Amino acid sequence: MKKKNKLFIITALVMSGLGALVVALANMGTQTTYAQRTGGSNEMMYLPLVVKDVSCTIPNASYDQIPIASEPSNIPAAQHPDINLAIRGYEPTTAALTLVNYAGNVDPNAPQLDTLFATPRLPDFSSAYQIYRWDWACGCRGELMDSWDTNLLGMKTNPGETIHVPDSGYDIGGNHDVMVLYAAENRITLKYTREDNVVGGYTIHIEDVCVDPQLISLYNTLNAAGRSQLPALEGHQAFGRTLGNEIKVSVRDAGNFLDARSRKDWWQDY
Repeated sequence: MKKKNKLFIITALVMSGLGALVVALANMGTQTTYAQRTGGSNEMMYLPLVVKDVSCTIPNASYDQIPIASEPSNIPAAQHPDINLAIRGYEPTTAALTLVNYAGNVDPNAPQLDTLFATPRLPDFSSAYQIYRWDWACGCRGELMDSWDTNLLGMKTNPGETIHVPDSGYDIGGNHDVMVLYAAENRITLKYTREDNVVGGYTIHIEDVCVDPQLISLYNTLNAAGRSQLPALEGHQAFGRTLGNEIKVSVRDAGNFLDARSRKDWWQDY
């Protein structure tokens, strides 16, 4: 009888503690759901799973706009395989997740990928992908590109940290490094010239980033007005946040997809 009373008291204390935890979490403004776990043949235990909302808005941010220096794209940007990377798509590949040393010329003004982060760093590389070619004759995907072991690189991040424009030595006007060719909820395309295409200069695609809604709104307004102007950002300016543990980054030069692991090009301080 004493054992039963003792078991009852312990059970009551545990249930009381869990109840207090749920109340405390609710008061913190978090969203609580429940995960089911089977402890025995007829036993179930429910534990709180806390999901915290992270705002993608950059506090006190303001975004400029700049006239383009070419004709506007003749394909809607959201449907353009050179502007919206989602149109091409990509697949995982097994490339070494380390910096790679290549021979060749060095551009001292090239965008540096360590400045994607608030405090510049060399992140851990978490995954590698190959992007599909685009067959312009049929207007459809071709085979995966294999000029490099990878042309889209996953980088480890902390959920909610700000993501910034990779700094460069280029100025497209007004102390801006890039023009925004495309901005959507979870991707952005940055161009280091003012042409509304990827034909010349550097282009960077960033996937799995939560773009500031203010920037998306400005982009959508300018895009709907005919793209005679597009948003312009300074080097190392924050434009969004990551909600997960990875962003994906692809670098292009004169339209060609390159290897984002190249030490001499994009990680010159490492």
